[in-house]
Amino acid sequence: MDINQLISQYGYAALLVGSLAEGETITLLGGVAVHQGLLRFPLVVLAVALGGIIGDQLLYFVGRRYGVKILRRFTRYRGKIHQAQALIRRHPYLFVIGTRFMYGFRIIGPILIGTSHLKPKIFLPLNILGAFIWALIFTTLGYVGGEVITPWLESFDQHAKRWIWVVIAIALVFCLRWWFRHRRKSVKRIRAITKLFAV
Repeated sequence: MDINQLISQYGYAALLVGSLAEGETITLLGGVAVHQGLLRFPLVVLAVALGGIIGDQLLYFVGRRYGVKILRRFTRYRGKIHQAQALIRRHPYLFVIGTRFMYGFRIIGPILIGTSHLKPKIFLPLNILGAFIWALIFTTLGYVGGEVITPWLESFDQHAKRWIWVVIAIALVFCLRWWFRHRRKSVKRIRAITKLFAV
């Protein structure tokens, strides 16, 4: 049974569970399922946002309780961890909303936020807002992808179509991650250049 069959058979529950930790692929497929008339757009957004909220909330509380012990194990990344913690202190609202869009921060981001002692009453509404923005963007991308690709797939049999959708969704996730990573490197270069001129 492939991911597309799981979505067709278990629908919103499969989307919720799939988006608990790393949900871009399954959210894109949810958008494709909306395009195919299998699921409804608002309920897909709600299911994947809820999964994202629950997953990040759990990781945040893990960070508050065990974060220091967990981060001690990542001695190689100590510099990056300190940079991220400084960023959380300076821009907590942007970091909480943006962490699920940052390459490599999907899991560690909420843990870092938890170790920063950002209050739960601040984290929760920002987590909810970030999850809904993320769910809306990726569901829409899946839907638009379905709109663009469906005419090309008319000649394929049903089983081949499902595998093509999975490959397209995974490729789209990798492209988006590459773009976010490349963008972050560009921002670092610009900051380094401005520091040189400031001196």
